Amino acid sequence: MFDRTAGAYPSNEFVVQRGRRCSYGEVRSKADRLAAFLADGIISRGDRVALLLENSPEYVICYFAILKAGGVVVPLNGNIPERGLAVLLKDFSPKAVIVHSADVEKVMGISPGVPSLCHVLSLPAGRGANPGDSCKIPPSGGNARVIDAGDLISSAGKGERPYGGVDPGLDALAMIIYTSGTTAAPKGVMLTHRNLCANARSIVQYLRLIADDRVMVVLPFYYSYGNSLLTTHAMTGGTLVLENTLMYPNVVLDTMVSERVTGFSGVPSTYAILLNKSSLKTRRFPALRYVTQAGGAMSPRHARELKAILPTVDVFIMYGQTEASARLSYLEPGELLRKAGSIGKAIPGVTLTLVGKGNRTVDVGETGEIVARGENIMPGYWGKPEETEKVLRDDRLHTGDFARSDEEGFLYIVGRRTDMIKSGAHRISAKEIEEILLEIPQVGEAAVVGVEDEILGEAIKAYIVRKDGESISAQEVLSYCRKNLPSFKIPRSVDFLAEIPKTDSGKSKKYAIDS
Repeated sequence: MFDRTAGAYPSNEFVVQRGRRCSYGEVRSKADRLAAFLADGIISRGDRVALLLENSPEYVICYFAILKAGGVVVPLNGNIPERGLAVLLKDFSPKAVIVHSADVEKVMGISPGVPSLCHVLSLPAGRGANPGDSCKIPPSGGNARVIDAGDLISSAGKGERPYGGVDPGLDALAMIIYTSGTTAAPKGVMLTHRNLCANARSIVQYLRLIADDRVMVVLPFYYSYGNSLLTTHAMTGGTLVLENTLMYPNVVLDTMVSERVTGFSGVPSTYAILLNKSSLKTRRFPALRYVTQAGGAMSPRHARELKAILPTVDVFIMYGQTEASARLSYLEPGELLRKAGSIGKAIPGVTLTLVGKGNRTVDVGETGEIVARGENIMPGYWGKPEETEKVLRDDRLHTGDFARSDEEGFLYIVGRRTDMIKSGAHRISAKEIEEILLEIPQVGEAAVVGVEDEILGEAIKAYIVRKDGESISAQEVLSYCRKNLPSFKIPRSVDFLAEIPKTDSGKSKKYAIDS
């Protein structure tokens, strides 16, 4: 797929980051060189290669190089603590790791406990380093040796023959993406070449992506939503404009204007930051055509605010899971206000069904579990057959998300199985209460959890982040809830936080709030 695009659009910009501009032809040439090196005794077909790089041109080059060499890409957060990294590396047993030079020592310290690890490829770029900087090579440890791979991708070779690569087959494993661990320990989701291509085709179709599109990427590529931005634009010849942090949101907005960005993608917390902590409301984006949101439910209030600020921009509300290569459903922009709170309908090539007890399809308005079928559905979790059997049954993915449909077939998420609060005789959706809390003008973010209660089993507790400069008391919050919720859904208590803990992909980590 990538070679076809690079052949059609060799001079198109593929990756732009802080003044660095890499064309499709340049990325392909460098990926070919690295792939040939990897295939020459570093990895064999099916070997896993951990990619511990921040979003960068180097990441994209290494991503396609690993695939061309017949390997399996396992992208990980480079900032993960040593202990957590050791657990993951032991889980998927990589043959090689590609890492910034600053992190080589950390990986080598772990390597004696990872017998499969033979090669650590060190790249100089990243974290303020220049691509031409030399790599510091520490002594080898365990079975691993360190290789300075900077020269392999420092410049594109001229006159070199394109590397044809190793073709492992469409149904061979291409990636392992670890879930974000918002409700449990991360699991390695296995995705095939077929999975990734099928999902990319569907997304390209409904977003109507073309070679002229330029997307602002603030989501990490090791997150399935971020990875989908990479695959869809690699399919069409579009451009990835990279910004690795939202710490300074106005810098991101400046880049969107100067780079004439046509698309933007974020999770709910991304838009909460832009709506509450940036100058978004006073900006103009002449080139912006669409924005997408997934990775959790956007509150109807935030959706209305966003549309009011960007009246001529298409707002796509989307739903998916890592287990589905990213995407399962989307809401057409024209339905945003009429179907507020909906995740829309299935994407092209996917069938979604709501099922209840006994695997029975539920009636309109009745709550059921979302069950999905399509070429984008994973073959399973890495090394976890029992976990796989729990979610893959009858050739369908049982998502663990509960929803209802209206008379027109639009879906509305009620909550996750793990996000339902069992209070007395009631099963209560935390999401429903969070949406009510977010209607309060002074509230910027909200998280609702169940806490142990001797009588009810679980009582409802709300955590709130006030908007900058705003003031509101717990009693005022509860008063609003009493006016808008039945008594059994009113929080028992309200706590205020400076921020809600989140995963690196921006999802709320409710289990970490009190830890």
